[in-house]
Amino acid sequence: MVSPPTHGEGAAEGYNQRIAMPDYTTPERARTALITINLQRDFVKNGSPLRSRGVGAAMPGIRRLAEGFRAAGLPIVHAVRLYRPDGSNVDSFRRKAVEDGLRILMPGTMGAELLDEVKPSSEVRLDPVSLLEGSPQQVGQQEWLIYKPRWGAFHGTALEDKLRALGVSTVVLCGCNFSTSIRSTVYEAGSRDLRVVLAPDAVTGASEEAITELGRIGVYLMNSAACLSWVAADPPSDEAA
Repeated sequence: MVSPPTHGEGAAEGYNQRIAMPDYTTPERARTALITINLQRDFVKNGSPLRSRGVGAAMPGIRRLAEGFRAAGLPIVHAVRLYRPDGSNVDSFRRKAVEDGLRILMPGTMGAELLDEVKPSSEVRLDPVSLLEGSPQQVGQQEWLIYKPRWGAFHGTALEDKLRALGVSTVVLCGCNFSTSIRSTVYEAGSRDLRVVLAPDAVTGASEEAITELGRIGVYLMNSAACLSWVAADPPSDEAA
């Protein structure tokens, strides 16, 4: 039987601090969902202005988590970006570049598509019309896509409502890029009283110092293999259903 680790237990090497945290932050295995961030072709392909640092190192852990959560029948939500060609929905940081002709994350293009490594099947394609309207797109029995208009996966999206409807109290985060989208999502999840697990070996662009800092604010750090071992363990009788 595997119990939820104290902060840092089972984390990637270098993140083994043990800090006693209140029960309000302890992950609840039976009420856990995986949230993937920006796992789209434009964020990983060579030559893309959006290519994330450390993609190659993070992809095995990302794929492991997606396959493991899917096999366990636990919810997965893929949060994706889409940029309209006129730049009208683009964040201020990149809006001018898109207005001037930069073509990234364009609806209907291959660059905007979910990575094959995390798709539930090779036939899955984004439905940009539905996504841009704010509707989650179901792509598997317990798997959805949502469009996020800004860095964080909760800002201006249906993610919180979807998680509440599923009875989720704990989110496991992985994907691209740590300094913007993943860190923003960590703070947004915490602001909604969700319990947060981060898989350091399944995120791009993260420094050891930045990861450790999140651990000090109640984020549980578990590498992908440790997370899946925890998810697959038999829950104790007093654990939340």
